[in-house]
Amino acid sequence: MGADGLETFRGQVADWLADNRQHAPRDYGAICPPDLVDEGVAWQRRIYEAGFAGLHWPADHGGRGLSPAHHGVWVEECAKAGVPPVLNMVGLVLAGGAVMAFGDDAQKERHLRATLSAEHVWCQLFSEPGAGSDLGSLSTRAERDGDRFVVNGQKVWCSGGRCSNWGILMARTNPDAPKHEGISFFLCPMDLPGIEVRPLRQMTGEAEFDEVFFTDVELPADSLIGPLHGGWGVGMAVLTNERGHIGASIIGLERRIDQMAALGRGRGLDESRRQQLAQLMSRGIAYKAVAQTQGPVASTASSLMKLGITEMMFDVAMLRGDIAGADAMLEGPDALGMLAAPGGRIAGGSSQVQRNIIGERLLGLPREPK
Repeated sequence: MGADGLETFRGQVADWLADNRQHAPRDYGAICPPDLVDEGVAWQRRIYEAGFAGLHWPADHGGRGLSPAHHGVWVEECAKAGVPPVLNMVGLVLAGGAVMAFGDDAQKERHLRATLSAEHVWCQLFSEPGAGSDLGSLSTRAERDGDRFVVNGQKVWCSGGRCSNWGILMARTNPDAPKHEGISFFLCPMDLPGIEVRPLRQMTGEAEFDEVFFTDVELPADSLIGPLHGGWGVGMAVLTNERGHIGASIIGLERRIDQMAALGRGRGLDESRRQQLAQLMSRGIAYKAVAQTQGPVASTASSLMKLGITEMMFDVAMLRGDIAGADAMLEGPDALGMLAAPGGRIAGGSSQVQRNIIGERLLGLPREPK
């Protein structure tokens, strides 16, 4: 379909969103928070029934067989309307992407349509207490025992663990192999005996994440997706698709710049704070320009954007608290923003890891010593 066809489709999407946005939860981003799961599931089902879920997925599995460009239009128009484009990135991007690329026919039949219709809600079981940024050091084991794998270990920073009925799990199946070569990728039912999910309380007072414990969990052998001991390749292939469509990212960045500008309205800021705010807005506009030069395929250059925007938003939260003065010590959005800001330096790839990627892969600096 040419540009004219895409614009016609864009109009259809915009019209549908205008008629249905009142049924959507607020735009929570890539991960649905626990308190909005019911609303998010209902919204995903409405999207699916209208034919806008998985636009670029095969029609045989609930999609419409359209192009990634159509999906990009959908994501951009959802950003303009201020609604979530999907229930959860983990399900629609990571789990769905893994099953489409590496699953057998039975796995595709079982999971793809059910994921689009929100019958299957997914969480990500990757990070561990000793394997966060260095995921290859994970120690959760899945030992083959006939027609099953017996899983023992712990996962942490799991978004939506208590609200999901399925999880994508990376576990070590060959402890004697080099660390990236002994890992396998599984599709894990979350109701299996031996799985315990515990909410993690954050310093904001909220519990957006969970830790998940596996004790002698018997996982059927047909839960394996991709080759045995080849889970690292599966995981890395799907994680490259994690970043959102560039058009939607620009829309989100523009809104953040507008929010920065609002900090200075009617507050009588002194010269120092006006200068800080102007510098932050200039950074935001520069990142927008960088984003507009980024192609549609994720690359290591996206680390520049991730690091830059994370640090910019941390500085915005601190300036907001500074402007609020003593009021920032009271419970409210200013205090919450400062408490939540450090988490951005960890979520989605820590700032330290982004600096390593930029230094080693973009600038050609020597690799960090192991």
